[in-house]
Amino acid sequence: MYNPRVITIASGKGGTGKTTATANLGTALALLGKKTIILDADIAMANLALILGMEKSRVTLHEVLAGEADIRDAMYKGPGGVIVVPCGVSLSGFQKANPERLQDVMIELLKGTEFLLIDAPAGLSRDGVIPLAVADEVILVVNPEISSMADALKTKIMTEMVGSRVSGAILNRANFEKTDLSMREVEKIIGVKILEVIPEDPEVRRSSAFRTPIVIRSEDAPAAVAYRRLASKMVGERFVEPETEREEGVVSRFVRSIFGE
Repeated sequence: MYNPRVITIASGKGGTGKTTATANLGTALALLGKKTIILDADIAMANLALILGMEKSRVTLHEVLAGEADIRDAMYKGPGGVIVVPCGVSLSGFQKANPERLQDVMIELLKGTEFLLIDAPAGLSRDGVIPLAVADEVILVVNPEISSMADALKTKIMTEMVGSRVSGAILNRANFEKTDLSMREVEKIIGVKILEVIPEDPEVRRSSAFRTPIVIRSEDAPAAVAYRRLASKMVGERFVEPETEREEGVVSRFVRSIFGE
């Protein structure tokens, strides 16, 4: 029997790279041999299916939340062996979906699963709060800028109000320019530990264009290495830096100096 972890990936605003982070972290966990499901709970503005090339899936979370389909019919094998539950992109599907059914859906998904990652909607609407409430832990995705910090802090407060906890944050799209907030400044503002720094990496955009997670398409790219490192931490395994990382530039050396790798 597994002791599944339900982790909601959230952000206070759109555009932080939350869905990309969910897709890559989930795929990285699956590549480590962990039974992993990623669920797109953004029933209004779903993007996970688009990122993974699954937007034509016949049955999605929309149909399940509308009571028109069984959750097992909305589970698809994704890259690296990760199981994906996409959400539909149609307006009619959104209008029929009842987000309050999400907890019942989770009960079925947790059977035989080690990790369930929920891609939450941005913001603090009812649709956005439910994924916070049903999670064992919440990971925030933030960018190194004040507006992102302010919105993440609101999400942290709401998470605590609904009885859940924020276990940490992913500092995404960090390019370490003078205008960026440092990791320590971010931790001080939002009051949680930074679990991993994901550097700004053009390979992320290229991988999205090919509908493939960067951890598969360019596994030694700086952002891919960061996601793989985080997945290893989450399962308690030592991460071995690839040779190309040991020889590259200042960004990865900076990240390794932060985490003592």
